[in-house]
Amino acid sequence: MRPDGRAVRARVWRREFPGRVSSVPAARAWARDLLAVRLAPGVLDDVLLLLSEVVTNAVTHSDSGRTTGGRVTVHLAHGPEGVHVEVTDDGSATSAPAVHVPRTDDDGGRGLWLVALLATAWGASGHDDEAGRSVWFEMLRDPPRGP
Repeated sequence: MRPDGRAVRARVWRREFPGRVSSVPAARAWARDLLAVRLAPGVLDDVLLLLSEVVTNAVTHSDSGRTTGGRVTVHLAHGPEGVHVEVTDDGSATSAPAVHVPRTDDDGGRGLWLVALLATAWGASGHDDEAGRSVWFEMLRDPPRGP
């Protein structure tokens, strides 16, 4: 609520990227340009890291990166409480989003583990009415401080 009693609405953006590895830094730069003036530097860094991980997973583990013309769509919403990020891909018949606890010598597999560790909330869902799936996460504007 604003001091005058009016509700504060979230700003919402959407952008589609090709299902290619080159889309990871492109999505990160796009989000940075939109959110840099809206989030504290530490929160922005975490959001960009998690966005990079989720887009990388979409390109690597879904049909978005395995089929010609595959797409990844990023939705950003920024409101008074923080930011909501959702990445939608073309889905996969062979894999689903899952958190794996990485070993120290693993080369990869940390994406959703980092999301689960750093995000205020997160989740994944399939789309019943069409092919595809989404992974989303939220970050508070001012993360809670530890004791």
